[in-house]
Amino acid sequence: QVQLVESGGGLVQVGGSLRLSCAASGRTFSSYTMGWFRQAPGKERESVATISWNGAGTYYADSVNGRFTISRDNAKNTMYLQMNNLKPEDTAVYYCAAGHGLGPLPAADFSSWGQGTQVTVSS
Repeated sequence: QVQLVESGGGLVQVGGSLRLSCAASGRTFSSYTMGWFRQAPGKERESVATISWNGAGTYYADSVNGRFTISRDNAKNTMYLQMNNLKPEDTAVYYCAAGHGLGPLPAADFSSWGQGTQVTVSS
């Protein structure tokens, strides 16, 4: 399995931007489908965005489509989530995850998870 560490979370005002990073250990990062998930207090974990092993395929939740951009740099073993025009409802702990498969995978198909990074959007 690959080890994952998220960074880049923090407190931001409505309409602001943040970029999350997910650093992976191991030499097999490029073989994984990667995803960002989030979990708000009292809510279930939900998929935010998914990216294929080569970056050619990206998938977004309707709630973030057009505001968030997922990307990866396989040479750096790192995945990113650029978040623009943030809203209070984006407040959550954000997790990165690694798995295998095609398309927008459900959480159960991801075998490795990071510890999460808090994003708080204040109004």
